[in-house]
This record gives sequence, C-alpha cells and structure tokens, in this order.
Amino acid sequence: MRLTKFTDLALRAVMRLAVSEQNASLTTREVAEAVNVPYTHMTKAISRLQHLGVVEARRGRGGGLELTSLGRRASVGWLVRELEGEGEVVTCEGDAPCPLRAACRLRRALREAQDAFYATLDPLTVSDLVTSPTGPVLVRLTTPPPG
Repeated sequence: MRLTKFTDLALRAVMRLAVSEQNASLTTREVAEAVNVPYTHMTKAISRLQHLGVVEARRGRGGGLELTSLGRRASVGWLVRELEGEGEVVTCEGDAPCPLRAACRLRRALREAQDAFYATLDPLTVSDLVTSPTGPVLVRLTTPPPG
C-alpha cells in the first residue's frame, strides 16, 4: 500500500509538533520548512489535522500550532485511515467493471493485506513515533545552531 503525499506530510507535521516544547508553538511556515514541504501544502494538511482535532491553531501574538492531547495519543493507524479514507486498494467497478469480480481472489487478498497494514499501525501512537532516535532529530530541524 502506498500513502498519498498529503498523508505523508501530515504525519511529518504531527511528528514535528509532538516534539515541540511546552508553550513553544510553531507556525505553519516553520513546520513546513522543518519537514521540507511547500507552505501551501502544509496549510492544507494543518487544516485537515485541525478538523480531526489533532492540532490546535491559535492566531495572533503568542499564537501558533500545538498538538492536542488527542494528537499525542492518537493511533497512527486511525490517523492514516482518516487522512487516506477507507477506500479499498483496488476497485472492481467503474466505466468497465472487471469481468473477474464474481470469481476473483485478488481483491480479497489485497483487502487482507490492507487490514494487516493497518493492524501494524494501530498499536503505534504519535508519541511512539517520536521516541529516540527520531525525536532529537526532529527537534534539531528548526532549532538554530548554538552561538
């Protein structure tokens, strides 16, 4: 299974926000620069993450982005499902329905593979993703060098 770029950058944003210090909110632009994605793409991902209740955005002085408690404890499998949608790996309908549909074993095998993919991600939380060695690398992405 292959994730969309949108899901990939949303996950990177969540990971970067997960290692932000308490009361040190980052802007959307800072997160975009840290994870090396265009600002316009990041704004769309942040908007979706806000809608899901994973990220809180505050405007004005002292504003910025913050991962919510739901965002910290969210299952990576749940988050990927929400970002990707519940669609199947292949569809058998369309302009020309597949003539093998009634007797096809491939669709079932791909559905089982997709279920296994999510079963691997379900026990992981966003907090799990940012344990060492990942967390310290994420922190350094936007931390200016000393001196």
